[in-house]
Amino acid sequence: QVQLVESGGGLVQAGGALTLSCTASGRISLIHVMGWYRQAPGKQRELVAQSFDARTASYADFVKGRFTISRDNAKKTVSLQMNGLKAEDTAVYFCQAVISTYDEIRSRDYWGQGTQVTVSP
Repeated sequence: QVQLVESGGGLVQAGGALTLSCTASGRISLIHVMGWYRQAPGKQRELVAQSFDARTASYADFVKGRFTISRDNAKKTVSLQMNGLKAEDTAVYFCQAVISTYDEIRSRDYWGQGTQVTVSP
């Protein structure tokens, strides 16, 4: 069974920075995509950033220039460096990955439990 475990959330003042990390574990044969989503109270979950490989990533417009996603395939980790945080970045941040395992033919979506990021004005 695959698990994604996040860390690094917390409380920070506007303009500050946080780094989120996510580690995948289990009988993983290949990680195709790793990314971060977020969900604010009363809002739908939205994509923040995705890493397709060590050099290719995409970002939501609202974080471009402020957030950086990075990935270490050997360690099965993905990180999100968040700079210039704003109050509107307050949300639960979820790690997501598309993973193939040794136990199933097809790849599947996996999600972490979420980590709270709170930005005070």
